[in-house]
Amino acid sequence: MPTRDRIISPEGIAFRDLNGNGTMEPYENPDLPAAERVADLLTRMTLEEKAGLMMMSILETGQDGAIVEGDGLFGDATSTLINDKRMNHFNALRLPGPRSAARWNNLLQDMAAQTRLGIPVTLYTDPRHSFTENLGAALAAGVFSQWPETLGFGAIGDPELVERFADIARQEYRAVGIRGALHPQVDLATEPRWARAAGGFGQSAETAERLVAAYLRGFQGERLTPASVACMTKHFPGGGPQRDGEDPHFPYGREQVYPGGGFEYHLRPFLAAIKAGTAALMPYYGLPVGLTLPDGTAVEEIGFGFNRTIISTLLRDQLGYDGVVCTDWGLITDQQVAGLPFPARAWGVEQLSRADRVAAVIEAGCDQFGGETCPELIAELVRSGRIAEERLDHSVRRLLRLKFDLGLFDDPYVDEDAAESTVGRPEFIAAGRDTQRRSLTLIKNNGPAGLPLLPLAPGTRVYAPDLSDQKLGQHGIGVADPGEADVAIVRLRAPYEPRNRYFLEDRFHAGRLDFEAGPLDRVAGLSRTVPVIVDLYLDRPAILGSLADDAAAIVVNYGCGPDVLLDVLFGAAAPEGRLPFELPRSMAAVEASRSDLPSDTADPLFPYGFGLSYEHHG
Repeated sequence: MPTRDRIISPEGIAFRDLNGNGTMEPYENPDLPAAERVADLLTRMTLEEKAGLMMMSILETGQDGAIVEGDGLFGDATSTLINDKRMNHFNALRLPGPRSAARWNNLLQDMAAQTRLGIPVTLYTDPRHSFTENLGAALAAGVFSQWPETLGFGAIGDPELVERFADIARQEYRAVGIRGALHPQVDLATEPRWARAAGGFGQSAETAERLVAAYLRGFQGERLTPASVACMTKHFPGGGPQRDGEDPHFPYGREQVYPGGGFEYHLRPFLAAIKAGTAALMPYYGLPVGLTLPDGTAVEEIGFGFNRTIISTLLRDQLGYDGVVCTDWGLITDQQVAGLPFPARAWGVEQLSRADRVAAVIEAGCDQFGGETCPELIAELVRSGRIAEERLDHSVRRLLRLKFDLGLFDDPYVDEDAAESTVGRPEFIAAGRDTQRRSLTLIKNNGPAGLPLLPLAPGTRVYAPDLSDQKLGQHGIGVADPGEADVAIVRLRAPYEPRNRYFLEDRFHAGRLDFEAGPLDRVAGLSRTVPVIVDLYLDRPAILGSLADDAAAIVVNYGCGPDVLLDVLFGAAAPEGRLPFELPRSMAAVEASRSDLPSDTADPLFPYGFGLSYEHHG
C-alpha cells in the first residue's frame, strides 16, 4: 500500500519527500493541534491554491480504478484538475468494484502528493446505498450494501436503525477512500409533487429531527476523527415547498414559496443537524418568494446559494454555524451535457457574469463551489480588489480543518484487500435486506369474505408477470394464467410526467401524481378474475384512484428487491412501515394545498402515519 515518506526534525518540524527524489522539504507538524497546522499551512498557500481548494467537481473512474485523463462527461482530465487547477475535493461518480475503487483513491492521492504542498484529496459521494440511479441526486448501490431509500427509514422511524445504517455505510465508504457524504437530505416532503421526496425522511419535521441526529452519529461519531465520514447536510434552509412541486434543477422550478408561513417548520431538521455537529451544509437552488425571517428581516429573491440573508445573517450570525457551506451543483457555469442543455442554477442572478456570480456566492458567506472548476475566477476577483484574500482565508481554514480532522494529511490511503473484505460484507447485506422488509407499508388487506388476504400461505398459486418463477418458487407456485391463480401480484411505480428537455430532467420524477388508464385498467381487469395484490413503489406520493377499490391488498415499498417483497407477502417477515407522507385523494386537492405545510391536502385517501400490521386489516 502506498505511504507518505516523512521525517520529523529535532525542532518538531515535519519534512516530506515531495518529489520522490530524496529531497526532504518542510511540511506541517503532525504533532501540533489541528488549528495550528491549519494556520501554518495557510501561510504557505498561494492564491491559486486557495482558490482550487474552494472548488469541488464530479470525477469519473477509469477501468480497474485507473485515472481518467481524457475529457470525461463532466469536464477536464483528472491531472488538469489536480495539477493545473489545484483542486483536491471531488464527488465520485460511478465506482468499479471495491478493490478498483480503493486503487483509484490511492492513485489520486499519489497525484495530489506530487503537487507543491501535497494537499490530499477529499473524496465525496452522493447517496449510493439504495435503488435510485440519478447522476444529479443519488447512485444505485451496486457493490455496496443495499437499503431502502431514505423515505424507508422515515417509514420505520427507528433512530437506532438509522445509526446502524450510517455506521455500516461509513465503513464501506472509508474502505474505498470516500471521506465525505453529500447527505443526509433532510428536506421535508410537504409538497406532494416534489421530485426529491425519496431522498428525505418524509413530511414530518419531528421525525427528521430525531433521525438526522442518529444519521450523523453513525457517519461522524460524536466528533470528527480519522474514523469518520464527514456529512454535508442538505438542502439548507429546506427544499420541498417548491411552487407547483417543480424542482429548481430546472428553470421552470426555480421558485420556492411559503403560502402557509411554514419556513420555520422546514428549518427544524437543520437546527437538529447543526446541534448534532454536521461537518457541512449545502444550500438549495430555490429562489424564495415573499419570505421573511422570523425576526422580520426580508429575504432577497435570489437563489439560496447567493443569498446573504440566508447564509450570513441566518446561518452564520443567528444560528452561529461555523462549519463548511458548499453550494449545490452548478451555480456558475452554463453547460451542455450529453447533447442537452444544463443551464447554471443562478436563479435571480441570471443576468450576472460568471465572475459576478462567483463574487455573489462568496459574499453571501459560502465556502465552496459544488460542480464547478473555475478557480481562476476567484483569483481574478482577488487580484482586481473585488474580494479580499482575507475573506478567502476564512473559507480555506474551514476546508483545511476538515481534512486535518479526518486524518487525511497523516494517511489518505486505503488498503485494497480491506476494501474487498469490507464493502458488501454479508452481515451488511443482510442488515440492508432486513430494513427493506421492515420498511414495507401495508395500507390495504381485504381478502375474500372480509378476511385478511395477507400473509399468503405457502404453496399459494400466484400469477405475477412482474416477478420471476424462480423467486416465486421459494414461497408459492407461479402460474401463467390468472384464471388458475389464487392471487395476482402487480408491481407498480408512482406516476410521473416523462420529460427530457434538459440534462437529467428525465431522472427527476415530477408533475401529476395520478395514474394513467393503463395500469388502472390492468388491475381492474385482473380483479374480476382473482384477488390482486398491488406492490407500489413510492418515491413521492401517488393518487391511487380506482386502485384503492380494485386491489384486494396494497403494499407500499421505498425500494426493495423482489425476494424481499415475497418474504413479506408470504409472512416470513412482517411489514412495519407507516406512510411517511399522506396519500392525496385527488390532483385538485394537491393543487389547492399549501406547499410548505404537512398534511394539507383535503380529505386524504390515506393519512400520514397510516399502516396496517398482519394482526389488522383494512
